[in-house]
Amino acid sequence: MVARVWHGTIAVLVVIALAVQLWIAVRVPTTASSTEVGRLAGATLAGRLLRLVSFFTIQSNILAGITSAQLARDPDRDGPVWRVLRLDALVGITVTGIVYSTVLARIHEPKGWQETSTNTVVHYIVPIMMVVGWLLFGPRPRIDARVVSWSLVFPVLWLGYTLVRGAITPWYPYPFVDVPSHGYGPVLLNALLVTLVLGAVSALYWWGDRILRGAPDYGALRARRRRR
Repeated sequence: MVARVWHGTIAVLVVIALAVQLWIAVRVPTTASSTEVGRLAGATLAGRLLRLVSFFTIQSNILAGITSAQLARDPDRDGPVWRVLRLDALVGITVTGIVYSTVLARIHEPKGWQETSTNTVVHYIVPIMMVVGWLLFGPRPRIDARVVSWSLVFPVLWLGYTLVRGAITPWYPYPFVDVPSHGYGPVLLNALLVTLVLGAVSALYWWGDRILRGAPDYGALRARRRRR
C-alpha cells in the first residue's frame, strides 16, 4: 500500500507540474521572435509548446510520471522494454536534479508562484522522491548490462534532436548545447561528457540493483493474504 501511494504521489505531482507548465507556455505572450537560450517566449504557441517538451527536464519528468503511475497500479511491474524506460526515468531525473541544483540553479530565475512551484517539483521533489522510492520499493532486480546499454539510447537521441532542431530554428534549451555561443566542437565535447555522466549514473543504479536487497514481492504478499 505504501509503495502504491508513493509512486502514485509522484505521478500526480508530475501531472500537476506539467499542466501548470503548459498553462505558462500558453499564456506567454507572442512577442518578437527570439532564440534566447532556454526561453519559451519569442515563438508561436506551437513553437512554445515544442520548446517546452524539448527540455531534458520535462522529458525526464514525463518518463518518471509514466513509470510511477504504472508502479502505482502494479508495484511488481516488469518487462524488457519497461525496464529500460524505468532506468531512463531514474537516470534522467537523477541527473536533472544534480545538474540543476549544482549548476543551473545559479542562472535560472523563476518568476511568480507558478514558475517557482513547478520548478521546485520538477527539479527537486520528483528527483528526490524517485531515488528514495527506488531505494525503498524497487522493484528489484530489474537492471543488467543490456538494460544499461539500451537506456543510453534516450539521451543520445535527445542530444541529436537538440542539435538538429537548433540548427534549424536556431534555439537551444540549455547553455551547454548552445552552438552559436560555443561552436560545434565544445558542444559535441559537452554532449560526450553528459553521455558519460548518464552512463556512469546508469552503472551506479545497476550496481545498486545487484547489491541491495530485493524489494518486497507484492504479488506474492497479496497471494498469501488471499490464502489466509
